[in-house]
This record gives sequence, structure tokens and C-alpha cells, in this order.
Amino acid sequence: MHTLTLIARLFRGAAKLQRKRMLLTVTAIAWGTVAIILLLSFGEGLKRSLQAGGRGLGENIVIIWMGETEKAYAGLPAGRPIRLVPDDVDLVLAGVPEIASAAGEMHNWNVQLVNGRTALNKRVVGVHPAYEELRTSYPQSGGRYIDAMDQKLKRRVVFLGDQLAKDLFGAGDPVGKTLLVADTPFTVIGVLQKKKQMGMYGGPDADRATIPLSTFEAMFGRRTLSNIVYQPTANALAPVAKRHLMEVLGAKYRFDPADTRALQFWDTIEDAKRLDAIMIGLEAFLGVIGALTLIIGGVGVANIMFAAVTHRTREIGVQMALGARRVYITGSIVLESLALTFAGGVIGIGVGVTIVQVLAAVQEHAKSEAMEVLGTPTISIPIAVATVTLLGLIGLLAGYFPARRAVTVQPAEALRFE
Repeated sequence: MHTLTLIARLFRGAAKLQRKRMLLTVTAIAWGTVAIILLLSFGEGLKRSLQAGGRGLGENIVIIWMGETEKAYAGLPAGRPIRLVPDDVDLVLAGVPEIASAAGEMHNWNVQLVNGRTALNKRVVGVHPAYEELRTSYPQSGGRYIDAMDQKLKRRVVFLGDQLAKDLFGAGDPVGKTLLVADTPFTVIGVLQKKKQMGMYGGPDADRATIPLSTFEAMFGRRTLSNIVYQPTANALAPVAKRHLMEVLGAKYRFDPADTRALQFWDTIEDAKRLDAIMIGLEAFLGVIGALTLIIGGVGVANIMFAAVTHRTREIGVQMALGARRVYITGSIVLESLALTFAGGVIGIGVGVTIVQVLAAVQEHAKSEAMEVLGTPTISIPIAVATVTLLGLIGLLAGYFPARRAVTVQPAEALRFE
């Protein structure tokens, strides 16, 4: 305790003599801290925005489109079109244990929807009930999604995208109201929750109407699916699920399971992995830039401490001649360095957090598409830990090397120093 008290007293004495120099150093550290917080916060916000946009399509799903064979197989020629039907969804679920859930999908791109005097030509999609979870098509409060009874009884019910509901019904609640779909009355059962969707095929979910697949077949006379969406039981089993699915459907439609053109796959699991790798690289890049800015401030601290040691050489010599232990000298210099770094860090963190909060508030009120893609700047726990750790390390090193130099000076030489 006595040692710490003496170190603190020496630090206070040095601080009184170097106020201007310390002020400049604190400013440099604060600026570097603001830079690293802003860069990492924008990187974190962008990462979360892209992840949310990816989840808008669906989490860990694979989408299949029909193709045509590239290879001759079992006496059949190449170039045969492969067309899947709704029963193939049950076939896949029964024959591929690595698939947890699946749903078929049919599209009609130009169907007239009429509510009163409002008439719009929009995309209508017929789906199985499992589509809700697979494609994160969750209803707003007070509504519901298509269920098994809707599918079994071929009910005339429709689930609207949030933008489509606004275009047809304005600001009112459409749930329970009647809507004409291709001149056929349908009951609106739900409206899509607003979601960010960066990945899509055929347009955003917000601008389409969804009905039971069985109803779609009966209305439009369609038999073949537009595509199938499925989710593996685990991400690691996605390649196995794909291989077994090709074997099951290949046996039914008589195509080579290794024929990559017979069915086309969009694996969002692999897309998510690539996105994560890109974001890790981007965050590392931004972190390095911010860290270098902060290190420049640390170099300023070290330079000031070296200058302080040189300026106080005679004083250090007197202290050592009077019997001061090396830990007193070293401790006061390291403490001074840590105090400067801590002061600059606290100011920088305060300013950085304030700027991030102001930008987040501005973004919330500015309905800009570019801002939505960039995401809200976010200070996460890893960012806070990384900033504090780097500040402490810089402060320690900036004080340690000048301190080591100070205690190597012989008292007799220090007293003769001019």
C-alpha cells in the first residue's frame, strides 16, 4: 500500500509539470478510440443487416428447380425435362431421413386481385403449410398462415404480403375481409410481418398473395410444381440430404443421380457460410484500421513518456541516489502512461457511443434503402472488450519501455545530466 501511495504521489507531481503535453496525448488516444469504435460498430451493423436479410428468405433451406437431363440413362436420351408434382414432397420426406421439412410451391405471375375499386395484377403462390416456417412467412398479430385443414379442404383463403395488403386495403386491417382472386372470392386470413429480405426468387414476399397448394391446383389446373423448398435436419447433413434426394427422385423419374442438370439447387446454407467468411474478413480489416489509428495515439504516449524520462533524468537520479527502489520509478511512469491512456479511452468511448446512438436514431427516422442495407451501427460486447483490451495493452507498453530505460540510468550519470 505504501508503494502504491508513493507511486501515485510521483505521478501527480509529474502531471502538474506536463499538462499541455498530456492534453495532446489524451486527445490522440480519444481520437483513436472513437475511430475503432465507429469502424467496428459499422461493421457489426452491416453484418447483422445482411444476416437479417438472409433470414428473410429462410433459415438453412435449400430450393430446388426443375431442369432437364444432361446424361442418357437407362436407355433414355439426354435432354428430357424433369417435372416434379406435389406428391414428390411426401416421397422426399418419406425417403430422405436427412430432410426435416419440405414444401411444394406453384406460381402464377399475373393474377388479378380485386378489392372494391382497387384491382391489381400480382403473383399468386400456392404452397404447403410447412412453407410458413421454411420461408419465415410469419403472420402479423390477429392473423394466421395456411394450415393443414386449408390444404385438405381446398379452402379459398389467402395470405397477403404486407405491401400487397396495404396496396389493396390501405391502412385498414384486411383479416376476415373478402378479396377476389381471379374473380373467385377468397377470405383474407393473415398479413405477412414486415421483414428484411435480401435473398429472393421471383420478387419479394411482401408483394404477393399465398393460397393453399390444393386450391391453386383446382383453380388454375396446374399439376407440376414450380419448385420445392426443404430444410435438412442439420446443416452438416445438407450434402447427404441432397445426394439421397437425387437418388430417390432419380429412381422415380429415371435419371442419373449424378446428373447435375436434372434438378437445380440453391443452397442457402453454403451462401450463409460464405457471407460469414466475408464479414469476418471485413470486420478484421476495419478492426486493423481502427487499431492502427489507436496505436498511433499509443506511439504518441510512448514518445511523451520517453521525453518525460529524458526531462526528469536528474530528478530520477536524485530519487535513486536517495534510495528509491526501481519499482517506484517504474511504477510512476507506467501509471502515468496507463492514466493517460485510460483518460483518452474514457473520452473516446463516450464520444464514440454518443455518435453511434445519434446515427442509429437518424437511421431509424430516415427511410432510406441504402441505410437499411448498411444496418444500424451496433456496439457489441466483443467490440467493447477488444477496445478496452487494446487500450490497456497500448498504455502498458507505452509506459513500460520508457520506464525500463529510466531505471537503467546510473544515479551518478543522471546527476551530471544537463
